[in-house]
Amino acid sequence: MATIIFLLDLSIIVTAFLSGIFWWRASRGRMRRICRDEVLDAADLNRMVVAYNRTQILNARAALATAVAGILAGLRLFANYLIQFVP
Repeated sequence: MATIIFLLDLSIIVTAFLSGIFWWRASRGRMRRICRDEVLDAADLNRMVVAYNRTQILNARAALATAVAGILAGLRLFANYLIQFVP
């Protein structure tokens, strides 16, 4: 049982770390500001859509990693409850 608890704790740490990395990577990319006099062509729109899609993908990965960390933390607390209160 101690091995399972240790593996849960390690999994929580790893997924929380991955979540932080994904959020950081998603927030790193800055889009270039444009003025109202500038004419946008297809390449400009394509760059904006690609940047938006990459950010969305990284945010989805970070949300998934956060959800996994939360589920693992819940399992860890439940296992701790079983060890302490169930004979």
